[in-house]
Amino acid sequence: MKIVFKEVDQNNYKICAKLAVAESQKLFVAPNWYSLLEANYEADRMPFAIYHDKEMVGFIMFSFFLGDADYPNDSWWIERFMIDEKHQQKGYGTQSLQQAIDYFKAHFDQSELRISAEPENKVAIALYERLGFEKTGEKIGNETVLLLVLR
Repeated sequence: MKIVFKEVDQNNYKICAKLAVAESQKLFVAPNWYSLLEANYEADRMPFAIYHDKEMVGFIMFSFFLGDADYPNDSWWIERFMIDEKHQQKGYGTQSLQQAIDYFKAHFDQSELRISAEPENKVAIALYERLGFEKTGEKIGNETVLLLVLR
């Protein structure tokens, strides 16, 4: 199974915007079209399409967050992460998130990476914890913050 990240560009943005999670998961992650819009107009957002071989199966976006009243720490995040409903339960999520961590380590001189999840999203939280993220006890909005300390 080969997972690769590709930039979202004029050749693949329409496919990316159409990817969607299951109906029961829609409250857990913003739609990709919204994330792409944010990335176009807000600095420090880096969206990538996730491919298995030549088929787009998901989406991920790294972001640098300047602290504000909602979350006071300047910090790097995996702000969005999703695997399309048709491609879930195939191991793509685990492999993609591990690859994202490896990519971040290789391209950014940072010691911490954060991700968040709705508290009800037990599957995502379990995945994040399996790959080394730990709950911080913090919240961003209503979401649970998890931190990966990079060695």
